Amino acid sequence: MMDRDVTPVDEWRLIEAKPGGIPLGVAETLFAQSNGYIGMRANPAEGRDSAEHGTFINGLHETWHIRHAEDAYGLAREGQSIINAPDSKAMRLYIDDEPLRLGNAEVLDYERSLDFRDGILRRRFTWRTPGGKNVRVTSERMVSFQEKHVAVMSLEVELLDSDAAVAINSQILNRQDGEDEYHDSDAAQGSELDPRRAETLHDRVLNPTFQAESGSERSTLAFRCARSKMTVACAMDHEYTVTTPDGEAPFIEIDQRTEQDSAQVLYHVNAPKGTVIRLEKFVSYHSSRHVRGEELAFRCARTLNRVRRIGLRTLQENQKEWLERFWDRSDVVIHNQPELQQAVRWNIWQLIQASARAEFQGIPAKGMTGTGYGGHYFWDTEIYVLPFLSYTSPSFARNALRFRWDMLEAAWSRADELAHDGALFPWRTINGMESSAYYAAGTAQYHIDADIVYALMKYVYATGDVDFLLREGTDLLLSTARFWMSLGFFDAERKEFQIHSVTGPDEYNTVVNNNLYTNVMAQYNLDAAADVIRQMMTERPEAFREVCHRYNLEMAEVEEWEEAAAKMYIPFNEELGIHPQDDQFLLRKRWNLDDPEAGPKRPLLLHYHPLTIYRHQIIKQADVVLALFLQGNKFTDEEKRADYDYYDPLTTGDSSLSAVVQSIVAAELGYGEKAIDFFIRGLYVDLANLHGNAADGVHVASAGGVWQSLVYGFGGFRDYGGAFTIDPRLPDEWEGLTYRVTIYGCRLRVTVRRRTVEVVVEEGDHALGPIHIAGHEVIVGAEPITIVVGERPEHEPPAESEPDEEDLARIAEQADSPSDASPPAAPKGTGMQGDPAESKTAKK
Repeated sequence: MMDRDVTPVDEWRLIEAKPGGIPLGVAETLFAQSNGYIGMRANPAEGRDSAEHGTFINGLHETWHIRHAEDAYGLAREGQSIINAPDSKAMRLYIDDEPLRLGNAEVLDYERSLDFRDGILRRRFTWRTPGGKNVRVTSERMVSFQEKHVAVMSLEVELLDSDAAVAINSQILNRQDGEDEYHDSDAAQGSELDPRRAETLHDRVLNPTFQAESGSERSTLAFRCARSKMTVACAMDHEYTVTTPDGEAPFIEIDQRTEQDSAQVLYHVNAPKGTVIRLEKFVSYHSSRHVRGEELAFRCARTLNRVRRIGLRTLQENQKEWLERFWDRSDVVIHNQPELQQAVRWNIWQLIQASARAEFQGIPAKGMTGTGYGGHYFWDTEIYVLPFLSYTSPSFARNALRFRWDMLEAAWSRADELAHDGALFPWRTINGMESSAYYAAGTAQYHIDADIVYALMKYVYATGDVDFLLREGTDLLLSTARFWMSLGFFDAERKEFQIHSVTGPDEYNTVVNNNLYTNVMAQYNLDAAADVIRQMMTERPEAFREVCHRYNLEMAEVEEWEEAAAKMYIPFNEELGIHPQDDQFLLRKRWNLDDPEAGPKRPLLLHYHPLTIYRHQIIKQADVVLALFLQGNKFTDEEKRADYDYYDPLTTGDSSLSAVVQSIVAAELGYGEKAIDFFIRGLYVDLANLHGNAADGVHVASAGGVWQSLVYGFGGFRDYGGAFTIDPRLPDEWEGLTYRVTIYGCRLRVTVRRRTVEVVVEEGDHALGPIHIAGHEVIVGAEPITIVVGERPEHEPPAESEPDEEDLARIAEQADSPSDASPPAAPKGTGMQGDPAESKTAKK
């Protein structure tokens, strides 16, 4: 998948061994750094040669009016796009007035690396200047996990064989509204019509509101966004040292200049051979939705004062300790597979980069590594990222869920606007308002409400955080349950509850009736809400009365939720023995437009009109198959196999979210080769740029899916309704797999080998269980337990075939027939303990 002459294998580092060996835009993404609040693309320290000079602050965005070709009531009105914060990465180097520009420089001994153990981006090389002098250049950059508002970087220059005049120009630049020097437009890959890319803002975005200098080495700039009115401030300070062979300190000239859109501190020294010049740069960012720039500048100054006292080296050491604790609870080890191990850790690294300090903001689909998807938050977080966080860093999962709770006011209003009760969360957003202009593949994806509840309950079952459930959780459960009751309806005989005019995860089939995924997830949502309310009634009567009062809730309403869940229409076709993706899916023609000579054109959305796609049985991403995974206890093994066999050949994989899910279900079904194939596709989706848009940022959800492929897929972990099971499916070519999950505050280590599973509580003060492991019920404590796993047969998926006309006729006859599938039981209890706390005022 990767050129190992350019990117050698190292289990703990991503390495670029040749300058320019990785396409520019892709390299900026792969080596990007973030803590969830600040994000910096891997632009070189000298500030030149870029695809995108990206510096981002989570939530910092501009708004713009959406112009619909044909307007209609309720369409999204205001677009939102992530913007470039002032760029503080540049430390431009000049030797004898010749600028370093790596794109055309003569360099030797080059290496750039990103170390997952300390989060430091390092680069070193020897530069032979146009004047023939050899200079060793070393740079480091780190975005701090412990210090949310801080990034630090250094540039070190050693004169190897000659005296030289050395100048370093450290800068802050408003690149959002200026031209990028040496910008390489070809490196920003992708079509201008690619909907995965961010919108281009043509008017000025950042209006300067404050500039300041302090001493001779600290500068501050502050701005306000023209339309969103958000504010941001950036300040930099420096530590400059010169070490000469004779120990004598040369004269250092420092020139400071601060303007509205830029600030710079220029260091100049005439130095003898053997001199080492080092510049350490401390940067702070603060942003707000309403605070004035002067106040943010004051906060930046306070932050810089503190971290300057700590020092750059200590900040780096603290970060290494922080990450050591993270890897202790989060690492997944594939035994004796160094290439895969490197890629696995890179993907896990992306998850912590995107989430650790997101806190009051969400987790964008691209993290803070690029502008793809406009920097929006999607369901990606709840379905693909939160399971990882819930089982490894639950406090970060809690922050992400609370961020959704903070959106409830806007979600209530949006539901009301669309004539629904309860809350309707936006399909894509930054500020809580719906920003999807194409409602068919946006707003119509109502399943996001159930996705949020799914993530909520998974978090509660993993952590036992009943306090959160009683406060924020009940607001989410009741608001979404009421939404589903107003969206769906009972048929005339009240035998079935149906949901019409929705779009499931598969965006190649839009505005359909009874999308299977949506119905199954809505069923879970209603069951979970009813189950929690009933438990509150018996176990927490005071909290129950408080919720009933705020929401004007009566048990008759809860009973109706239960009835709707029990009678949820789950489409099933007896002829094929599968669950149709929706009521009309099986009536459509199979895709037949691929050119047999030229090959398929993918992704379809870049080559075919939506109507052309919508007329066919063709799938962008796992839809029914995703339901088989998320609600796997609601389907029999035979149903899973039949569904997977039918839908796998129809799935294009045009979405990066698909391969990881297909891998998990294939592993469960014993399709070993399929499982590995899809896993590899997900593992290298960015590292090998498999979708051609890695330059726009990391596919964070796919990275979360990689963790799930290992833990849920090959590791066999399942957690339905708070019942935990482990039934692994280790690939034939792997010697073993080790992963960790934290349950109720105790860290469980699971080691899977060919015929055994070893489990142990490696951190925690109590045992876990019962856990069902390979058919055995065990209580796991501090002493390892080894379970023998029986042989499992490998299966081969059937050869792809199309139904003939007679089959299609029979299918058509059944299109409106009711489902025979029986609904599952409600989720298990949460075991409530503790006191309820103040919750949001109910509006619905």
